[in-house]
Amino acid sequence: MTTYNTILYSVDQSVALVRLNRPDRRNALTSEMLSELHDAMRRAGEDATVRAIILTGEGPTFCAGQDLAIFTGSLDGSAVRDAIRTYYKPLILQMVTMDKIIIGAINGGAAGAGASLALACDLRIMAEDAYLLQAFSNIGLVPDAGSTWFMARLVGYSRALQFCIEAERITAPRCLELGLCNRIVSPTYLLHQATRWATALAKRPTKALGWTKQALAASVTGSLAEAIEYEADLQAQAIATADHKEGVAAFLQKRDPVFRGE
Repeated sequence: MTTYNTILYSVDQSVALVRLNRPDRRNALTSEMLSELHDAMRRAGEDATVRAIILTGEGPTFCAGQDLAIFTGSLDGSAVRDAIRTYYKPLILQMVTMDKIIIGAINGGAAGAGASLALACDLRIMAEDAYLLQAFSNIGLVPDAGSTWFMARLVGYSRALQFCIEAERITAPRCLELGLCNRIVSPTYLLHQATRWATALAKRPTKALGWTKQALAASVTGSLAEAIEYEADLQAQAIATADHKEGVAAFLQKRDPVFRGE
């Protein structure tokens, strides 16, 4: 079993739990942590026993963003550009394109690139005291790691621009109102509720859920005609699955279906 230095990884009841594990640094991101996250997501994606994923943070903070303490002196522009392309881009793209549902359990502040990581999850459940913060402008930087893409599509251009340039802390209730998260719960029950949600999703037809995720992602940048064509291709695959056959049989027999992700 792979041992990680900056994250924790476990699987229970078909749910992979990935935890950022640098609580002394508020789970601030380093190249090592980003590489380990990428490996953990790849691992969960390739594991047939995993049918849903939870991403959360150890301690009181989800993720404070990039760990600036690892830099000495002034930041070099080319080095920053290379780091975004080398470490952030593969991870974020993997999360968005993988065919399993990722639930972000946001257990506190998610700032800067930490907010990008939270927004890269498919669904988000937030503790009542959690928040998202596009903090980049506070230090004269531009949102990165996909933040501009996620924010504009989730809340629209004008609100996204305001949040990004004013670095406003977006509280959990406000996130729920704007569609930046799906549920908010007491901090005490966050992981419990996230696990219940993920376990319920893991009992649903995994392949169909993954294809639905892909179809919705493609629809954002494609035309209506392209969306229908893509749906047709995916439906041809879905109808051949064992889970589809089980769903139909359960419907006809008036019983609950038992999906196996096949």
